[in-house]
Amino acid sequence: MQVQEYNFVKLKVRNLMGLDLDCYKSAQMQRRLGSFLLRSGHSSWPSLFRAIQDDPMELSKLKNHLTINVSAFFRDPQKYEYLRTSILPRLLKQRPTLRVWSAGCSRGHEPYSLAMTLAEATSPFNQHTILATDIDRSALLRARAGGPYSATDVANVPPSMLECNFSLCFNGTRDDGYSVSRSLQRKVTFQHHNLLQDPFESDFDLIVCRNVVIYFVAEVKNILYRRFYDALRPGGVLFVGGTEVISKTASAGFKPEGVSFYRRNGTG
Repeated sequence: MQVQEYNFVKLKVRNLMGLDLDCYKSAQMQRRLGSFLLRSGHSSWPSLFRAIQDDPMELSKLKNHLTINVSAFFRDPQKYEYLRTSILPRLLKQRPTLRVWSAGCSRGHEPYSLAMTLAEATSPFNQHTILATDIDRSALLRARAGGPYSATDVANVPPSMLECNFSLCFNGTRDDGYSVSRSLQRKVTFQHHNLLQDPFESDFDLIVCRNVVIYFVAEVKNILYRRFYDALRPGGVLFVGGTEVISKTASAGFKPEGVSFYRRNGTG
């Protein structure tokens, strides 16, 4: 994509849907834009924008395509095991009822995995607060509905958890995936939220933001890490993706707590 064309697309996307593509890595975003234009059947971006600029549903499709939604229950199972055996026991000693935020929750895999982990670590009846947010409204609709989720989505769910928290969906005689139980759905509050624009709540014990920040440019990453720091209570923990590393952790106010976990400096 030529520079002039990309600048045109960025301006139109910002004006039409409030998404600032300058915050995202350019090469990756241009690939996603190219695939969308190819599938749209339009020969150029001006033609596509003329067709969709007054169509909220089509604009939503473009926005959802540009925001990445790749996840699974208990993605990186060994990290969730470390969370259960090492991170949560310390946090629970400080506060028996935890305040948790799943930022960039996509279709709900992550917050539901957290809810199951917390139920196992404490009691299914503990009233932990789990806030789950995402910019993609269609993903949030699926998350609030509790699915359906494919067999691939639930492949890492331990059999005992799968039996207790999921049920098979059927469309006539056809197996149509899995849905999470109503009791599990009630443990999570889903909200629309733009990490780059909207204010953050505070006093979280645990913030889970995995494989989201990696898509942003370095300057935006640093801003988000600082905002996550402010949203955590002293001693609270940030849980990031398996390939994510916060550089200069001391100056950022964090201390590594094992791979993918960072503790906010302070008491705790």
